[in-house]
Amino acid sequence: MSNNLPDNLTSKCILGIDPGLATLGFGAVAGVGVEALNLLDFGIIQTPAKQDIGLRLCTIYEDLNSLLEQIKPDLVAIEKFFFYRMGNTIAVAQARGVVILVLAQHKLPIVEFTPAQVKQALTGYGNADKQEVQTAVARELNLATIPRPDDAADAIALSLAAWYAL
Repeated sequence: MSNNLPDNLTSKCILGIDPGLATLGFGAVAGVGVEALNLLDFGIIQTPAKQDIGLRLCTIYEDLNSLLEQIKPDLVAIEKFFFYRMGNTIAVAQARGVVILVLAQHKLPIVEFTPAQVKQALTGYGNADKQEVQTAVARELNLATIPRPDDAADAIALSLAAWYAL
């Protein structure tokens, strides 16, 4: 895994992934320059809370593989693991491991961002709140409304942070 962005991307598609076991957010942007940047797709992969964790991880694996075949990204931005609550840390780490495995199988370059780096890239302030980041996502992509659910909006923010870092 590398944090170095490929130099050879001119026309590109960047997929952002906000990892989670119950809800994994995704958002893809594509374009050639800042003026031509478009939101391609966004959404979530959900797994049922009462389902065995192995089956939940299989759902993430299968759905992410399908998503990658559909979107065909050039680069994937993923949130760097960052939690304060121990209760869900291991489950999210397991889901994130599945995501990284799938991305490696597809030989996709990965760039990681902390939440503060994403906030800095979109708002100019590393301690911005969630609403400020979501407003910036809508503004940067000329959207009439903020994308929902929050996990998808967070993933779009990751893809934009990667875009601006190119």
